[in-house]
Amino acid sequence: MPRTSGRPRRLVADGRTYFWQHRHSHRKDEHGRPVDCRQVLTLSPQPSGTGGPLRIVFASGPDRYVPGGAPLGSGDVGRIRGSSLNLHEPGAARALLDAATAHGWRPEDPGPVEIDGWLLLDAAAAAQAERAKEPERAG
Repeated sequence: MPRTSGRPRRLVADGRTYFWQHRHSHRKDEHGRPVDCRQVLTLSPQPSGTGGPLRIVFASGPDRYVPGGAPLGSGDVGRIRGSSLNLHEPGAARALLDAATAHGWRPEDPGPVEIDGWLLLDAAAAAQAERAKEPERAG
């Protein structure tokens, strides 16, 4: 069953809670017309006011796919011949959060931060694939 879009999801990582969501958007040209597809994953530290949101932006470009619909799935981003993620998946959100932290983002810093998602993609995709290989943990 598909999720209701637009509602933030909860993610707990390293003892800290985040709300996360992703959206599709476009940059506007000098005439105000939408151009250039973008997928944006936003992670907001909780409770509100304990840190600024992180926006991980995947902008369209050569050898990249950032679909806005069919035939590719919603939330898919990747390189034509390389790494890819689906931004609907909690594991992808977690892997990107970890990669952004390794890249220097600190969740306690105030104010919004925007990071080019293409800088994080390979590390995040590799981490998600590695995590998928781990045996399930006993509850």
